Amino acid sequence: MADEYKALIDNNTWCLVPRPLGANVVTGKWIFTHKFHSDGTLARHKARWVVRGFTQRHSVDYDETFNPVVKPSTIRGGLSITASRQWPIYQLDVKNAFTAI
Repeated sequence: MADEYKALIDNNTWCLVPRPLGANVVTGKWIFTHKFHSDGTLARHKARWVVRGFTQRHSVDYDETFNPVVKPSTIRGGLSITASRQWPIYQLDVKNAFTAI
């Protein structure tokens, strides 16, 4: 939890502001999971702070949304090119979803 909280603070993920009258404050909660090695042994414990966005109302709390996702066909195409050219493939784990802008 301490590492996740520090990353959120270091990346300036949010800034504390006074609550406007009548504002809907979106709450959050901690999610705890385990990361495992390929042999099934425990690698580490993970904690993530997630926001309960389902409490927001469209046109009241927000106007637009954007979620950058990769389509499965894009991943298949990339893997196909990589395999045909015999390039090495590496796997990574993103430690914190919020990056500094």
